[in-house]
Amino acid sequence: MKKQQGFTLIELMIVVAIIGILAAIALPAYQDYTVKAKTSAAISSANSLKTAVGLCAQENGNVLTTCDSGSGGVPVFNATKEVASAAVTDGVIVLTLATGIGANVDGETITMTPNVGTSSITWTNTTSVTQAAAKDLIEKNNP
Repeated sequence: MKKQQGFTLIELMIVVAIIGILAAIALPAYQDYTVKAKTSAAISSANSLKTAVGLCAQENGNVLTTCDSGSGGVPVFNATKEVASAAVTDGVIVLTLATGIGANVDGETITMTPNVGTSSITWTNTTSVTQAAAKDLIEKNNP
């Protein structure tokens, strides 16, 4: 007699179940990772505006009332893949996020408020984003 070789149906079902469990764990982690990466890119795109607001404040004796988009040396923001628009009013930067970042993030805003000190500027970030990973990333560097 010839002995049959191969996997039994039970063994194959166990392997499929293990793969399903691993996918159920990995998918949410991957989605959080992509949202955080896109949100980080959105925040980084505001760095040029933050620098311009800092220079404007320095040139005006730490007064931010003339630090607006298109005036006081603050440039007008060009939209990026992650940021639909950005406006600067009295040094406060408001980013409106673009679509395609993730649920509870698309179209929301990030507000960056400058805190002018005698020798430096710190920034406080607030947001309307409710997605946990993105919100933590946005608010983690607040002083």
